[in-house]
Amino acid sequence: MKNPGARVLTLPSGFTFDYTNIYGCDKVRESDMAGLRRKITSAHAAVEEMRSSGLVKGHLSKEGLPEKVLFTQLPYIAEGMLNTPESIARLEDFGDRMRRREDAVIFFGIGGSYLGNRVLFDIQGGEFWNSWTEKQRQGYPRIYFSGNNLDPRRTADLIRQIVNEAEAKAGKYRVTLVIISKSGSTVDPVAGFMVLYDALTAAGGITVSAAAVTGLSDTGPKSLLQQLAEEEGWPIFRIPEGVGGRFSVFSESGLITAACMGMNIKAFLAGARSMDEVCRTEDVWQNPALLNAALKYIAYVKYGRHIEVFMPYADYLKSLAEWYVQLLAESLGKRYDRDGQVVHYGRTPVIAVGTTDMHAQTQQHQDGKRDKVVQFIRIRHWEEELVVPERFTGIPYFKNMAGLNMGKALETARRANAEALSSDGRFNATFELPRLDAFHAGELMFMLALS
Repeated sequence: MKNPGARVLTLPSGFTFDYTNIYGCDKVRESDMAGLRRKITSAHAAVEEMRSSGLVKGHLSKEGLPEKVLFTQLPYIAEGMLNTPESIARLEDFGDRMRRREDAVIFFGIGGSYLGNRVLFDIQGGEFWNSWTEKQRQGYPRIYFSGNNLDPRRTADLIRQIVNEAEAKAGKYRVTLVIISKSGSTVDPVAGFMVLYDALTAAGGITVSAAAVTGLSDTGPKSLLQQLAEEEGWPIFRIPEGVGGRFSVFSESGLITAACMGMNIKAFLAGARSMDEVCRTEDVWQNPALLNAALKYIAYVKYGRHIEVFMPYADYLKSLAEWYVQLLAESLGKRYDRDGQVVHYGRTPVIAVGTTDMHAQTQQHQDGKRDKVVQFIRIRHWEEELVVPERFTGIPYFKNMAGLNMGKALETARRANAEALSSDGRFNATFELPRLDAFHAGELMFMLALS
């Protein structure tokens, strides 16, 4: 049953942003948005300037030098853009070679070079991908991640896992190690790569290959990783200048994982492009990225809601929440504003998953301080619908559960959580994806990046 007072922005793709429980009486008010009109207009103009020139006021590189911001080019596959028809074809060809040849591919990255890739892995394959048969994976290799920590135990366990797989296989076992580092000298992935490369090469019965994803230079100093890859003859993919790690999932850095699993790269970028086109409008009520940013900015500065709980009701979107933590923390966590004034600004991101964390965190969300915005994510249509069977009918409780649709029960729980929060003056909002696929993942992730 629809809420007649609902405030929902619906896009042609079916993506929706329900901001009913963050805007209105006893929430962010119409007068608040009106008072922010000049800043909203300025923010939109700044993003348009970034789109056209790459320039962002006050943005500096890690070295403290002015640096362009070019991630808004990434959804567009065209000559002269960061993703070209040739670069996408090269990624797809690499993925096809991994499909035909390799038993496993191990990715070494940290920050966005791991977090974004993990989102794509979960959406395309999920927790049990590596346990599926080769036929169920449609010939694509097992996928592992390392280099996102210097943890010796897990690294040793991964070595044992690959060696065990090699011993169980009749014939030569083949693995490709893909190291991802823009600078080419990030300690964590480099250390993990070197340890695995050495151990697996020495193990016997394993053919070890490698590829590199790094910042490339044709004229200036080359990264250490570029130098190494050229010397060894490894395939090299590019992390473009002007694309920070938290946005790199839309570049070759993230898309290489998608390619190695058969994910539709073009559909993922098409979703991002569709969202970018919608967000070109200066009408805040029709621009989901701008509306999301404005509502949460006001919720923080006027109403003290400085914590954002990012709560997908989907197990395989927990990695999206982890990616969003970096996106929000690195984008907004600032000591100084763009005029050089000390502000110590930023919302604190918190990861939660429904319904899991309704049994762990929700008491704090519903009864603790009113200092949070809970951002829900829901999936409208699940690929598979599971229903609780009629079993153990001798116990009335179990008998009564027969016929329960798990997806509908999940949404009922989310809605109850949202209503309980809203009824007590606790801000929350919901992004709804029509389904969990490459297109809608690209759409949502790009909207969050623009916000």
